[in-house]
Amino acid sequence: MEAIIRTKYEAISPVLDERARRLWAAAESRAIGYGGDAIVSAATGLARATVRAGRAELEQGVTATGRVRQPGAGRPKIEKTRPGVKKALERLVSPHTRGDPMSPLHWTCKSKAHLAAALSKEGFSVSATTVGQLLHELGYSLQSVRKSREGTSHPDRNAQFEHINAMATDFQQRNQPVISVDTKKKELVGDFKNAGQEWQPKETPEKVQVHDFPDDAIGKAIPYGVYDMARNEAWVSIGQDHDTPAFAVASIRQWWRTMGQQSYPHATELLITADAGGSNGYRPRAWKLELQRFADETGLHIGVCHFPPGTSKWNKIEHRLFCHITQNWRGRPLVSYATVVNLIGSTHTATGLRVRARLDRKRYPTGGKISNAEIKGLALKKSKFHGEWNYELFPRKLVN
Repeated sequence: MEAIIRTKYEAISPVLDERARRLWAAAESRAIGYGGDAIVSAATGLARATVRAGRAELEQGVTATGRVRQPGAGRPKIEKTRPGVKKALERLVSPHTRGDPMSPLHWTCKSKAHLAAALSKEGFSVSATTVGQLLHELGYSLQSVRKSREGTSHPDRNAQFEHINAMATDFQQRNQPVISVDTKKKELVGDFKNAGQEWQPKETPEKVQVHDFPDDAIGKAIPYGVYDMARNEAWVSIGQDHDTPAFAVASIRQWWRTMGQQSYPHATELLITADAGGSNGYRPRAWKLELQRFADETGLHIGVCHFPPGTSKWNKIEHRLFCHITQNWRGRPLVSYATVVNLIGSTHTATGLRVRARLDRKRYPTGGKISNAEIKGLALKKSKFHGEWNYELFPRKLVN
């Protein structure tokens, strides 16, 4: 009989709730008669007290109440056993505690375990699991910090955007090249982890070093990109030394010799759009001096437009080139300079992006000073609208 009851119970138990399980066991016990509680308990694993509770319900009459337990049954809510625990928890986790130097969690990660320990010090003995449940009831959830504030916006920010757009449109209509330039994030070269995931055979991830120590690296890769807006193609020089204005202009020079001159054989002008800071910023004197030398070499009339400070993400090269390079080498360790060059050079998109890359082994020392005399010797003309951001450089051979 015990085996028969066990077979029936295993067949229907997945669909029984607590009340239905209790009543079914009681009905089987009552049908057996004397010793039924012991047999049903042994067959199902239910406590005899549970079977007896079901028999008492059957004797009182079974009605569809929609409840699983009797009113008042089950563990009481924590607010009843520990009044004030919710308010204490909300006070600890509230964002306002960040400005309270007396808060016990002011300098501590607000994990569930830390919150439970802090509540215990206030006389509320609760577990970390209970803290998590209370936090959800209070409307809290785990969230990361979101980048959304850009700081104070320059009053002429939008006007500068419109100026850059008008200049680029004018140059492109006259079939003169317009390029966007910038330095991508520096990367350590070696068997280090690279963010992202790549398809691999199951349970065979590529193993890399645990720590990303610069001393263990072969070197550092400094990708400087030159993106041609009209032709949707780019040149990337991978430097090994320093990101200096000389390196930046050398990359532009390589683009012109390798790609630009062939694409624009009749070009007499060149428009460069760049960020406000870094090696190609509007402040470094060396940037303007190197551009002047480039203009002298090529005979190009060079126009430069810088994006306002804090708006580098609007530079075309960021979302037309660099993001695709990052996507192309995701999850792959950059074990050598050849790997970096090949991964960048193999970057392409469905819209036809074409990229060429080359390693630049030259040295670009830092710390050089540009004299006032050299600056005065530049054939530089500032624009009437924000001349610090918009200026032109003429070939000095033509000026003389």
